[in-house]
Amino acid sequence: MRTSYGIGRLDMDALGDDPLDALASWIHDAAASGMIEPNAMALASADEGGRPSVRMVLCKGVDARGVSFYTNLESRKGTELAARPWAAATFWWDRLERQARVEGRVLRIPDDEADAYFASRPRGSRVGAWASEQSREIPDRATLERRAAEIEARFSGDAPVPRPPHWGGFVLSPTRIEFWQGRENRLHDRIRFEREPVRWTRVRLGP
Repeated sequence: MRTSYGIGRLDMDALGDDPLDALASWIHDAAASGMIEPNAMALASADEGGRPSVRMVLCKGVDARGVSFYTNLESRKGTELAARPWAAATFWWDRLERQARVEGRVLRIPDDEADAYFASRPRGSRVGAWASEQSREIPDRATLERRAAEIEARFSGDAPVPRPPHWGGFVLSPTRIEFWQGRENRLHDRIRFEREPVRWTRVRLGP
């Protein structure tokens, strides 16, 4: 299986001086292309032995702090990130033949900000956050559905569904961001930004 790339090119000047602005722009471009889940990223964490694990999560914002996402704090990724607050993430946009990689330290999102985002989620997703003991073994599907029904009954009618104490957010504050654009003959464009004390530096890498 092999795909030939060639719809775009990548120059340093096109990315500007702030890679977080560029990343937000690339996510916007992916959304405009009609991609499903243009904000999906593969997030890697590590256990106590340094063994990595990776899963898809949704980026819920890019700002001066970094890349934000939300999760069950008692899940595998939640506990790994709390114990070892470093992570890496990769975005892949096949329609645009682009990839972006982000590496850096992970910080917890303040509770008031997590509350506001949780309140904006669909009711079903809020109920699901209470019902699911993410990453833990359950005996069967019926157990999960029964738990969801119990939560629905608990917050019946117009009662708000508050944020569970085990649910929150993280910001991946990058020390390094790399942008990749597919090119013909595997001579891809790769540009890496690294955070210095007062500014970002950038270099071109071999493909």
